[in-house]
Amino acid sequence: MKTLLRWMLLAAALLLVAHLYPGVSVKSFGSALIAALVLGLLNTLLRPLLVLLTLPVTVLSLGLFLFVINALMFWAAAEVLEGFSVSGFAAALIGSLIYSLCGMLIDVLIERLFVSGD
Repeated sequence: MKTLLRWMLLAAALLLVAHLYPGVSVKSFGSALIAALVLGLLNTLLRPLLVLLTLPVTVLSLGLFLFVINALMFWAAAEVLEGFSVSGFAAALIGSLIYSLCGMLIDVLIERLFVSGD
């Protein structure tokens, strides 16, 4: 139940990102659901490998290169999906930042909801 709620809220967050920032567009809630799923899969499967491979650059940049990796994941999801698009790398960077902030908020809210509901 918790995972399903998080997925729905992350899809809504993706629609919010598209509403707030013109460089990101999502056609429908269905497209947002698929995009949230693909983003989750990319972040689960590909992101750890990229973080490991770029560890020297990440250390030299004091962790700022992680923002680039997040933007690349966001951009990659937009490239493989039809109803989700990003106008360029800068849009992917800003969109991924807004989406990450929404994701952190969603995680906190879900934890409070399910901890207080026990």
